[in-house]
Amino acid sequence: MTELIQSMQPVCYSIVPKNPAAHLFEVTLTVAEPDPAGQRFLLPVWIPGSYMIREFARNIVTLQAFNAAGRKVAIEKIDKHAWQAAPVDGPIMLRYEVYAWDMSVRAAHLDDTIGFFNGTSVFLAVEGQAGAPCIVDIEPPPGGAYRNWRVATALPEARGTKRYGFGAYEAANYDELADHPVTLGEFALGGFTAHGVKHDIVISGRVVNLDMNRLAADLKRVCEAQIALFEPRTKKAPVDRYVFVTVAVGDGYGGLEHRASTALICNRTDLPVQGRPETTEGYRTYLGLCSHEYFHTWNVKRIKPAAFAPYDLSQENYTTLLWLFEGFTSYYDDLMLVRSGLITVGDYFNLLGKTIGGVLRGTGRLKQSVAQSSFDAWVKYYRADENAPNEIVSYYQKGSLVALAFDLSIRAQTDNRNKSLDDVMRLLWQRYGRDFYHGKPRGILEEDVEALFAEATGADLRWLFRDGVRGTRDLPLDALFEPFGIALAPDLLGNGAALKPSLGARVRGGADCTLAVVHEGSAAQKAGLSAGDVLVAIDGLRVTGSNLDGLLSRYLPGAKVEVHAFRRDELRCTEVKLDAPEVARYVLTAIDGRGLSKQWRERWLKG
Repeated sequence: MTELIQSMQPVCYSIVPKNPAAHLFEVTLTVAEPDPAGQRFLLPVWIPGSYMIREFARNIVTLQAFNAAGRKVAIEKIDKHAWQAAPVDGPIMLRYEVYAWDMSVRAAHLDDTIGFFNGTSVFLAVEGQAGAPCIVDIEPPPGGAYRNWRVATALPEARGTKRYGFGAYEAANYDELADHPVTLGEFALGGFTAHGVKHDIVISGRVVNLDMNRLAADLKRVCEAQIALFEPRTKKAPVDRYVFVTVAVGDGYGGLEHRASTALICNRTDLPVQGRPETTEGYRTYLGLCSHEYFHTWNVKRIKPAAFAPYDLSQENYTTLLWLFEGFTSYYDDLMLVRSGLITVGDYFNLLGKTIGGVLRGTGRLKQSVAQSSFDAWVKYYRADENAPNEIVSYYQKGSLVALAFDLSIRAQTDNRNKSLDDVMRLLWQRYGRDFYHGKPRGILEEDVEALFAEATGADLRWLFRDGVRGTRDLPLDALFEPFGIALAPDLLGNGAALKPSLGARVRGGADCTLAVVHEGSAAQKAGLSAGDVLVAIDGLRVTGSNLDGLLSRYLPGAKVEVHAFRRDELRCTEVKLDAPEVARYVLTAIDGRGLSKQWRERWLKG
């Protein structure tokens, strides 16, 4: 089979930002040896790491096919993401335009300041030739205005192409081609070496006084800590080169993992500033995002559920294991920041307290397990509506608490000396991840996970799989923290200030006071208010999106207030009995009742 793949002619692509003002890429695809019965072409319907059908084919504006002589070949669309070409002697070439106006990490974007694309959004796959090598020629946009544009990608350069230059890039197959996003434009460039591997940092967008040296030094610490976690003896990274690609915007947040890079979006104010050594909340958030996506280099890009080995990009790929791949990554992202010394233990406890508060606030956690949430990601989590907190649980947030519970349980059962969740991750890496791209890829079966945890740790974790993974009971975090000398309590003072009574609803930002979410059993729900209602007055005083907290702070819990609200164009009046203050976060406090608990806590937090 390997000899057959090596003998296949490469599939050749070229892509050019043909009209940045119209947000159009032009792609040319040449197949040297098409199917004699007529070649079929397909565009993925989703992108790995974002579990939702996105129908990228809807952005293909025009598409034509030609033979080697330049004559048109008949081609028709046969379903939402596939095209069938008529039989042709010799090579076939497709030329098509892709509309790119999605400023996210999931699709493609093009204007006169920046270009970005994922292969899943722009490169048609050739049916029957997914294993063939691919060559893509990335061309500059026409015109002198773009003479300073460069190319940022982790794709290997073909001979004659300079790194960060326009020209030809190579991929071993379609899966590799689709797993390397590309950024075009003017950008700041920095980098560092982590355990012998070059890591580049690309920042696009307008950023003033960016402290690239600090960013490089901080990311180096995170990356080295993660490499050492998975390979404590050899310190060998799973890549030969890695690229952090960030687009800085006025308001945005997101990241998507790839096998040798990550695509990120952040607020430009989150990035470090020259001459200002403080670590802002925004910068902590950005470092946590980088840490999260980098951890995916191991956990989901190489260690995968069996359902993802390989991906089927034509339909949903169902698994109940996203709690392990996304939730555990969410646990380790901030933990690696404290282990690498970039945030304090107090900062980490604050972040953990917010996560605990976020999970315990929604009643969906009592109805849906993290295993069920994983399976339903395609139709529920990524399509969350106003009732989501009352209906579903996040396999990210609760999944991270499940990881915490596993880690503390394992450490407690083994006297915090021998085993931890780190050992589980290392065994997963050794058995499923290390050779994923260097042999026959395989992922872990859902029924094998529990046995692997037991093998890696020797701990009895059956109760946690039953209650925390497959069940809907709240995790006994108080009891789990106790051996580590940590007390857990709700933050009833709101950082020192008395908390306001609550409507039990979340308000959408803006000039109007619009209810975005109404929590189950809350004061608002009992009074008949619903998501989408626009509050206009409380006890005769006007309500806006900015003064609600101030108005409510004048009342005590249990007080009854008259609320006027519009539902669509109808004015309603109702009496609301205000709830007790909502607990948005929990406070974790280190209590050194005995010396052993402090030692346990330090071993956990230092790794």
